[in-house]
Amino acid sequence: MRSPAIKTEIATEPGASHSFRLQGDWTLRALAPRLATLRAELGGAPTDARWLLDDVARLDSFGATLLWHAWGQRWPAAISVADELRQIIARVADSAVEPLPAAPPFTAVDAIIVLGRAMLSFRDHALDFIRLMGQLCLDVAYLLQHPRDWPLKEISANVYKVGLKATPVAALVGFLIGIVLSYLSALQLRAFGADIYIVNILGLGIVRELGPVLVSVLVAGRSGSAMTAQLGVMRVTEELDALSAMGISRTLRLVLPKVIALTLAMPLLVLWTSGVALLGGMVSAWMQLDLGMAFFIDRLPQVVPVSNLYIGFAKGAVFGLLIALVASHFGLRVRPNTESLSANTTASVVSSITIVILVDAVFAIATRSIGVPR
Repeated sequence: MRSPAIKTEIATEPGASHSFRLQGDWTLRALAPRLATLRAELGGAPTDARWLLDDVARLDSFGATLLWHAWGQRWPAAISVADELRQIIARVADSAVEPLPAAPPFTAVDAIIVLGRAMLSFRDHALDFIRLMGQLCLDVAYLLQHPRDWPLKEISANVYKVGLKATPVAALVGFLIGIVLSYLSALQLRAFGADIYIVNILGLGIVRELGPVLVSVLVAGRSGSAMTAQLGVMRVTEELDALSAMGISRTLRLVLPKVIALTLAMPLLVLWTSGVALLGGMVSAWMQLDLGMAFFIDRLPQVVPVSNLYIGFAKGAVFGLLIALVASHFGLRVRPNTESLSANTTASVVSSITIVILVDAVFAIATRSIGVPR
């Protein structure tokens, strides 16, 4: 690759104009190292200069655009250029002349079209989701009739990945959330002399609501995205097609183990995270309000009925089931390209968190009279 160069010549005749002889490769790769220098040299060219492009070996659209702007977007009066290079510059000149098409105004018809597309997309997602749930029910019925075909190794591996490997980050986040919640509550309770009620706030808030939702958000971002990405990569690499060609059910070997594992692991993660969050709250209450940990542990069962723990377990199981189903649904919808993989992974996380919050609201309404001391 020859570096681009500009050789300036001045004719000997009186009143003659400058001549600019261009040499080398005028391509993006060749121009990039000394682009600023070339622009300065081209910018100092007079309007009546003569341009000699006979020694230019290669010219791409970037080099042609650079020259076209240096000429003031018009052809020089005196130019020597090969027909092939002239055609390249002419295409650039034509594209510069044509104005960009104006965006059409957004009308009511366009709004109806956008709404219709969104509704059709939601319908497709709903049908695929129902189809996936039906196939999983058929797989469970088959496994009940053939117990030896249960994918126990896959279930165990997924429990380890989504459960045990998630405990460190869940403990860290839970501990910090417990400290923050206890600290902010202590500031308000101290003003009214109601220090002991911090046990009620932390117990009900963490065991019943914050623990399950917090773990679900962490699992949706960590394990749910990993499930979608795994299935999506298998789609891109045509492994799912290979399983179908070998007569192996992809839902039985890939989706069902993930759903069962996350449904089993989520209640345990909720219990673990809630316990660590309460520990953080106890530490903060001891430092802020001088409430002993023994008092905290002794009062907690009195103000937080055990039914709240059952509600937290139920939320964890339902949230785990929904996260696994949504993650598998979007993973199976991935097209064999990387753009679809990234888009569906993002949609999986957002949809999982949204569904978790909606279902948590349903739980709150359905259990509003259970486990809440009056």
